[in-house]
Amino acid sequence: METSSSNPLLSSHKSTDGFQILLHPLVLLTISDYITRHTLRQQPGSVVGALLGQQNGREISLEHAFECILVPGENGEVLLDQTKFEERLQQYKDVHKVPALDFVGWFTVTLPSGPQLVHLPIHRQITQTYNESAILLAFHPSSVAGGVAAGGKLPLTIYESVFEGESADNATGQSMETDSTVGTQNLRFRELPYNIDTGEAEMIGVDFVARGGGNAALVNGSTESKAQSQSDGKQETGKGKKGKMVQENGLVEEENNKTVPLSPEDEELVASLTTRANAIKMLHSRIVLLKQYLSKLPPSYLTDPAASSTVSSEDQTELNFPLLRSIQALVGRLSLLIPADKAAFEREVLAEKNDVSLVTLMGSLTKSAKDISEAGRRFQVSQSMFSPKSWLNPSLKAMETQRHMSAPGSKRANQSALSQSQMSDQFAGELSPGGGSQRMWAT
Repeated sequence: METSSSNPLLSSHKSTDGFQILLHPLVLLTISDYITRHTLRQQPGSVVGALLGQQNGREISLEHAFECILVPGENGEVLLDQTKFEERLQQYKDVHKVPALDFVGWFTVTLPSGPQLVHLPIHRQITQTYNESAILLAFHPSSVAGGVAAGGKLPLTIYESVFEGESADNATGQSMETDSTVGTQNLRFRELPYNIDTGEAEMIGVDFVARGGGNAALVNGSTESKAQSQSDGKQETGKGKKGKMVQENGLVEEENNKTVPLSPEDEELVASLTTRANAIKMLHSRIVLLKQYLSKLPPSYLTDPAASSTVSSEDQTELNFPLLRSIQALVGRLSLLIPADKAAFEREVLAEKNDVSLVTLMGSLTKSAKDISEAGRRFQVSQSMFSPKSWLNPSLKAMETQRHMSAPGSKRANQSALSQSQMSDQFAGELSPGGGSQRMWAT
């Protein structure tokens, strides 16, 4: 392996234990959040954390992670703070009892070449105290920053630790007895394959993070642009009428550049469009990756009899027949998406589009006709009420006469009020003592 020659801590042998690593997205979110906070706050020290999961035989699941506090050791190396680490580990075990989680490994930040000598003291402390078969998850931020991992695999590598004899020394002939030797054996790291395993709850969290990332805005850039526009406006104020116009234009631009809060519907639409845009970008990057792989393949012996299946130059890559079969199956399914008769398909699509547009237009015309009819009816009623010809209608004349008679201050209204007052006085006299009610009781 090329990596074993560049890094003496990596083993030249492949893993034969058959471990199957199931990596959950929650671990990746925790590690990325920890690295982001550690970088933005400019905290000293290394990024080290613990991995919790389950181990069923040769299957190891990585489900949770938390950061660890480091302390200097006796010989100047960096070690875990055992008191705080054990306390935090017990808290996680108390919370996650069903299913029970155990300490299965640790994570840190390394170069793409693999672990270094500075990581060995922590790994020895973990294997000797907590778990002798602990795995190491090495995260490579340099791959993300340099764009190396774009469109490819995740920028991380999972290792298992093994002890190998003196035959496992590096290519220069120097053994690692200074820092990693246990007896006559040296500590080596072997890369392990892993798969992504996602639960329903994690899918909700990942979807929320993806939607929130689309609504993020750069605060520093907008602040700087606003300050620059203000300074430009101030510089132009001392140039007479032209300077005043430039300043007013600057103020108008500032008002236009103010952020307007979006409604929940708009935020949902923006998040949906952002998700689709990210999916299209990912699809494009994967297609570019496949094209690069196919372009670096050696000439085919089916088309060129003189060609062979072996790699003849450094620019060419080795043949991977399972991958080529998958690409061929993908290309074969493209015919299902592309119609055989493109012209007939376009005519059918155009006809359906015209039908939908016609139905929509007819609905809008029907609604407009109904609104016009309602407006005409109301206008006719209003005109008939106030037109002089309306007095020729007996019903309208009777309604108007009744309205004038019931108006306050009219003679008929006064007579009605007088009769109502006389009736109330008569009723009160009958109920008073000595009135009609007492005569009725005496009778």
